[in-house]
Amino acid sequence: MMLYFITTVELCRLTLLIVSQGYNSNREYIATQGPLPSTVNDFWKMIWEQRVKGIVMVTNCTEGGKTKCEQYWPADKQPIFHGQLTITLSSEQQETNWTLREFKLKHSSEERTVKHFHFTAWPDHGVPQGTEVLVQFRGLVRSHIRAEAAGTPTVVHCSAGVGRTGTIIALDVLLQQLEKEKAVDINGFVYKMRLSRSHMVQTESQYIFLHQCIMDILQTNDTSNENIYENADMIYANATALRELH
Repeated sequence: MMLYFITTVELCRLTLLIVSQGYNSNREYIATQGPLPSTVNDFWKMIWEQRVKGIVMVTNCTEGGKTKCEQYWPADKQPIFHGQLTITLSSEQQETNWTLREFKLKHSSEERTVKHFHFTAWPDHGVPQGTEVLVQFRGLVRSHIRAEAAGTPTVVHCSAGVGRTGTIIALDVLLQQLEKEKAVDINGFVYKMRLSRSHMVQTESQYIFLHQCIMDILQTNDTSNENIYENADMIYANATALRELH
């Protein structure tokens, strides 16, 4: 796997922005810090220039009384303007653990649609209460990529752009790997991400949570597959050891 920096001056203002190779593409994700008031224009410029069709947000704008991310989208149907871009909120669907939005971006006479997947039940530096909701949320994102965003990068951000961002990217890649290869390499993938950007999957609890997600998926899979069984034994042992360390 290769991670590399985008060196365009405007994009460098989005702190430590990287393009990440996924399971199917050399540039499947753009991992970045949540926009600041001074970088919102650059964020939307990057969305347009990279022809992004999906944004995955895994933070709330405010957590624990602290601002974690600027609200960079319209609060209502009134459009907002950033540089030469006009951004309009087309729809918003609020669920218990996430909110789905659709934006219309217009530049001169060209108009594009961008989907916004906002996971709202993930505490800063922690993990969600259970694995099922995050796995379901990841399924929504993966379905969108397959149907509408193949060949274009999907933007993923939290607040700092490393902990929760790295965890959701790793989960997406590892579940694809599990589906295709009947095996996963959690440690190997996290290690490769960290070669290009430190602190991807930032905390011990996030690393354990990745193991728990895979373990729970394996428990619901068809147990007739011996390869899955062998892989499950290894993940169970790793998860148990990690819990004891925790």
